[in-house]
Amino acid sequence: MSFRQELAGQLPFLRRYARALTGSQHSGDAYVRELLEAAIADGELRDQLGQGRVQLYRAFTRIWSAAHVEIAAEASGENREAISQVRLGAIPADHRQALLLTTLEEFSLAEAARVLDVSEDTVSELVVRAISEIESESATEVLIIEDEPLIAMQLEALVSDLGHAVVATATTRAQAVAAFERHAPGLVLADIQLADASSGIDAVEDILRIAQVPVVFVTAYPERLLTGERPEPTYLVTKPFREETVRATISQALFFAPPR
Repeated sequence: MSFRQELAGQLPFLRRYARALTGSQHSGDAYVRELLEAAIADGELRDQLGQGRVQLYRAFTRIWSAAHVEIAAEASGENREAISQVRLGAIPADHRQALLLTTLEEFSLAEAARVLDVSEDTVSELVVRAISEIESESATEVLIIEDEPLIAMQLEALVSDLGHAVVATATTRAQAVAAFERHAPGLVLADIQLADASSGIDAVEDILRIAQVPVVFVTAYPERLLTGERPEPTYLVTKPFREETVRATISQALFFAPPR
């Protein structure tokens, strides 16, 4: 497969990974741009990126590990960037990479080992360490915006198992905003398409006008939120999802959240 064909299919998901890894759309997208600029200038790298998903993430890992990308602060997000960078310093990058590669991006242990250039046993050890380090955040209250009852129940069970409390489940934009105003939760899990044909994206935008809160989108339409062309979510899980993916993403979101 050519460089362009491979990149077209994988770029949205590489953005998702980079954003979760850095705790910011702004920072994550900057690293992805750095990779693309390097590929434009290097024909050998372009050929490598056309060899498959593992090679794409392997190349991104080299960019990330070099840590030479200069990231200008967002006018509206300087505090969030500062918080992210301070907290990132507390957890080794390879721990977070191993966790996200095997959960959010659903690489096998063997594939993740190739991406990180380590053994499968090492990947397993890194995942265990990352979970221990990231899940040290305190419990919080959660609002679920989801119009499918079975999925809402599954998310509620996952959230409860992590030690958090679901304060409300909303199925429409209006319900979601009202529930947020009533409970002021510390985390929002949101679908895109809601019961009355309203938008979970619009609901979240309304909520973020009220207060800054970490949001995880759980959606069957990830490509709508991973274009890199506008303000987009940092944390996104694709339906149908694996429970461990949701758990890891929630922990990442809360880890990077500013103190309440």
